[in-house]
Amino acid sequence: MEYRKRNFSRPRIGQQLGNYRLTRLLGRGSFADVYLGEHIHLNTQAAIKVLDMRLTNDDMGDFLKEARTIARLKHPSIIQVLEFGVENNTPFLVMDYAPNGTLRSHFSKGSRFSPEDIQPYVMQIASALQHAHNEKLIHRDIKPENMLLGSNNEVLLADFGIAVVAHSSRTQSMQGVAGTVAYMAPEQLRGTPVKASDQYALAAIIYEWLSGESLFQGSFVEIATHHTLTLPPPLSKQVPTISAGVETAVLKALAKDPAQRFASIQEFADAFAQGIYGRQASLSLPSVEAISSKTEPLPSMQEVHTLPIQETTITTYRGHTAPVNAVAWSTSERHEAAHYGSRIASGSDDGTVQIWDAMTGRKISTYRDHSGGVSTIVWSPDGKWIASAGIDGMVRVWTADSMRKVCTYTRHAEKVTALAWSPDGKWIASASIDGTVQMWDATTGHRQFIYRDHAHPVHTVAWSSDGRSIASAGEDMVVRVWKVPEKGIPAGKMLLTSHNSSNTILAVAWSPDGKYIASGGADQVVEVWEAATGGTVCTYHSHQFTVSAVAWSPDGTRIASASLDRTVQLWDATTGENAVSYTGHFSWVYAVAWARSGQYIASASSDKTVKVWLAL
Repeated sequence: MEYRKRNFSRPRIGQQLGNYRLTRLLGRGSFADVYLGEHIHLNTQAAIKVLDMRLTNDDMGDFLKEARTIARLKHPSIIQVLEFGVENNTPFLVMDYAPNGTLRSHFSKGSRFSPEDIQPYVMQIASALQHAHNEKLIHRDIKPENMLLGSNNEVLLADFGIAVVAHSSRTQSMQGVAGTVAYMAPEQLRGTPVKASDQYALAAIIYEWLSGESLFQGSFVEIATHHTLTLPPPLSKQVPTISAGVETAVLKALAKDPAQRFASIQEFADAFAQGIYGRQASLSLPSVEAISSKTEPLPSMQEVHTLPIQETTITTYRGHTAPVNAVAWSTSERHEAAHYGSRIASGSDDGTVQIWDAMTGRKISTYRDHSGGVSTIVWSPDGKWIASAGIDGMVRVWTADSMRKVCTYTRHAEKVTALAWSPDGKWIASASIDGTVQMWDATTGHRQFIYRDHAHPVHTVAWSSDGRSIASAGEDMVVRVWKVPEKGIPAGKMLLTSHNSSNTILAVAWSPDGKYIASGGADQVVEVWEAATGGTVCTYHSHQFTVSAVAWSPDGTRIASASLDRTVQLWDATTGENAVSYTGHFSWVYAVAWARSGQYIASASSDKTVKVWLAL
């Protein structure tokens, strides 16, 4: 294998590799450049990693073998390799594009973070690495720069491509100059990495996040020598408030001898969580393998009034080929009166909206007019029409039975994140990354009003049951309740601004009687508050990661909340108690919806499925 001297003056902008045209340089590393690429036929975006080497015929087979291994890694916390190839003897990988940067940019050097702050990220990274280790693949380059953030700020572990370089190379020289000696295990520095080397690297990163300082400092040789010979400085000296359990877990994972570390990286993550929560360590995210095997339900969480149960799944719908972002039950009384209940519409990153029977999972129809992923869908109040929207920024309104076009709304400048239909069926409110909520005629697409007070991306919108008010929220971390245009009242008049959140809000929902609003988001809690005054009714704390969706039961007594912790939780809307947790998805849950009868719940997930549950 021939390695080239880096040429930083000649980026490949405009070139085509495979089916992708390189449009922008995203970053440069020691052995590869990463570009934003656009598919020449589909206009979809991907990250293109161009390795800085030329392959001989002898090397070609080794590279392709390793690339196939990486492409087979299917895990919600691993960047998916979509395609790979070699052009003019230059290897490249096509990967999912993560738009929100890296954990390095969010957890900057020199800053200290609490164990509670970083624990959700640790669990996702460990789960991804455990999956890779089960597939007999070692990452070799764990560092914050390789921990990307997806569209919902979920962690996506990247740069498994370094394994291609290391495995395919006929020399060990690459491993010693990877530029991440700060996190390298002693055995990896000696050229013999093992699975526990990734555990050591993750522990070194955690040490840095907790203490604000790198494990060791100095020149390359000095740091390498410290990794080999010097014991880590005690965390408790730098962070006196650190729990003994957290410190013990981190230092064990940093043992010089890999045999003295935890038996697996998942065990390390579990021990780290237990050091934080003590007996509540069961709250930490379970591994994908543990959930998918279904050998036993999750442990009790009585400390937070949540009881995990063995879920009663009625249907699992598997018609989509990509993560499912949206789910909605038909509002048609005719559909609900039909044999086996009502229909469900689900929208996915595969660009389709699919309508199917809720009880049997039988597909009824597929709507394909979107040019990209579908992020939100909503039925009209009479159940005759569906509005759907997504990454292309357009809202399409179409008939549910015949899929005939009603109108297309094109006034948003960026991705449409949420839709709400007015109770009288005349209007649609659409929220967007462009920072606006727009109200328009559902039949003609004529815009009636545009609300601009957020000035940040808006992720959720909901219409009150009396049709007079709209609640919207997003990255400005407040819920704004405002009046819809009507005679005698200024359009968009602010009724209430709720400052209950400490982070991005992804979900709002009105109670059926219009008296209360539930909101949740990246701060991992759901707030229930009075719509008229903003006074807090209750706060639900049992989710362990971002809350992605909330929905009220039709009788207004309970709330279903969905989370990136892979659960749907049902709880009392006024007290937050008497909760149950559904754990059937093995990846993040993006959407949740109640059936009109209140008997069933549907949840959509990045595991590409929609599940219909019995609402216990």
